[in-house]
Amino acid sequence: MNIKSKAFPVAISARHIHVSEADLQALFGPNATLTKDFDLSQPGQFAAKERVSIEGPKGVIHNVRVLGPVRAATQVEISRTDALKLGLNPPLRQSGDIVNSASIKLINQQQEIIIKQGVIIAQAHIHMTEEDARALEVYNNALVAVEVDSERPVTFRGVVVRVSNDFSLEMHIDTDEANAGFIEQQAQGRIVKSFS
Repeated sequence: MNIKSKAFPVAISARHIHVSEADLQALFGPNATLTKDFDLSQPGQFAAKERVSIEGPKGVIHNVRVLGPVRAATQVEISRTDALKLGLNPPLRQSGDIVNSASIKLINQQQEIIIKQGVIIAQAHIHMTEEDARALEVYNNALVAVEVDSERPVTFRGVVVRVSNDFSLEMHIDTDEANAGFIEQQAQGRIVKSFS
């Protein structure tokens, strides 16, 4: 079997927020903790019941899900379509790379805070373990092209490989990318080319 043809699930990541401990307290009150709603596919990650509104210069989006656990810095991941509605121009970045990214207001009822940076459009990426990386002949931070099966088959270029034994094999794309390719949750993808 050609290991390069090995298929893996493709998940659609809707807009969401990761919060720092300080911002969690500011939005939800002293001693607030995130309340797990359900587990996500990546080990230890979960969707919380808490939601906030996000407001930019031109608009607001309500009921944006908070994901847990808390992080060192607050990060808001949106699609390009969301950015246009909000009046923002966030950079395309890997998760966690928020230096000099866009600012936004976070609102929970009467509480609101402004984060000076933290809004990004997440670059398409594949989570995988070290064993997966060896099997697929790729390495951490490699850029690959991935063909995704759908009614309108598409190939994504510049997909970042993220390797950690804390991960589970899965590609993540945002809602704009999914809509463009008629991709539904748990579609299958295959690496078709690697770029140095």
